[in-house]
Amino acid sequence: MIPIITRFSSRLALTGVERGVWRLLAARSLRGFCDGFVAVLLPAYLLALGMSTLSVGLVSTSTLLGSAIATMVIGMLGNRYSRRSLLLIAALAMTATGIGFFSFSTLWPLLLVAFVGTMNPSAGDVSMFLPIEHACLAEASQTQTRTSLFARYSLVGALSGALGALLAGGPEWIAAHLGVLPLSAMRSMFAIYALSGLAILALYMRMPTHQPASTNVRTSLGPSRWIVLRLALLFSVDAFAGGLVVNALLTLWLIARFDLSISAAGQFFFCTGLLSAGSQLAAAPLARKIGLLNTMVFTHIPSSLFLIAAAFMPSLPLALLMLLLRSALSQLDVPTRSAYVMSVVTPSERAAAASMTAVPRSLAAAIAPTIASGLIGLGWLAAPLLACGVLKIIYDLALLTACRHVKLEGDSS
Repeated sequence: MIPIITRFSSRLALTGVERGVWRLLAARSLRGFCDGFVAVLLPAYLLALGMSTLSVGLVSTSTLLGSAIATMVIGMLGNRYSRRSLLLIAALAMTATGIGFFSFSTLWPLLLVAFVGTMNPSAGDVSMFLPIEHACLAEASQTQTRTSLFARYSLVGALSGALGALLAGGPEWIAAHLGVLPLSAMRSMFAIYALSGLAILALYMRMPTHQPASTNVRTSLGPSRWIVLRLALLFSVDAFAGGLVVNALLTLWLIARFDLSISAAGQFFFCTGLLSAGSQLAAAPLARKIGLLNTMVFTHIPSSLFLIAAAFMPSLPLALLMLLLRSALSQLDVPTRSAYVMSVVTPSERAAAASMTAVPRSLAAAIAPTIASGLIGLGWLAAPLLACGVLKIIYDLALLTACRHVKLEGDSS
């Protein structure tokens, strides 16, 4: 992974991107790696602690709700304080989160740690890191290269998440070959999470401390307020739908429906991660040809149809095939969505816009896991996947209708 990041940073330097960008990519890589194994391992870990299916949803909800509030606070402070300082705080929170999940074994303490920490049960990046890193990336790029930079940022996260998902099967191997208790082996993964937080802290200690001139602007959003609010509302529908099938709950669904092992689930999510990473590479050239908005919409609808189909597949191979096809398309909108938001606002509004679009997404997504886990617990296994697919198609059509005439800053590529 490090050679990939080094190659990306050298290529970005040719287009005038600041040298500090490689630290953002390296940190995103570490966080993606941890998110990859946590999303697969978390349901099995909580069930091994004796908790219910509903508890998996409650922990996921607490995580996403806490991330939404933290993202909102950091987004509000992004133009007033050093971004490096805010990133250091986020790295310390990540370390504390790993220590908390390693130390506690009952529901209420884990709910508290999930709420105040950085644990991520989904495939996407939902954390307090997000608005500040996005603002840093937008400032370090030119309009013509912004989508490519966000695609590389997302690609690094997707590749690392795939490797992390593969590692989720490690505790089963350790328990089988080294005589360690399965619960202890799973618990050790959260120590890796905490150590990764310290490594990210070290990376951000070397980040530049200067702030752009716009940081003295005290208004969070100005001329772009209404388009940002419109996007935030639409993104919330998408996020609620996605929250019904975050990776932790999709793992739970595969276990409940097909009795899939954690090791096999890790291998599956490794494959989905690779497919998602490949789609990140296609996002920038596709956006240059058909535009950011069209890329977001017309790649998203087929992926939702594959998800709906997976809910009704009679066998594990067919269900996995539908989910793999979905993964090949579902992440094309991630870098384009980030670049789109940065392109419809002024430079001084970027941190606030990233926060204002991320916070409602996290709030909406936070409600969904508890609902989905409750439905799975009741035996309505197809309901979360079906609801997710239908809601996402509604979101795509509404986004296209609401934003097709919005002008972007400069070239949409």
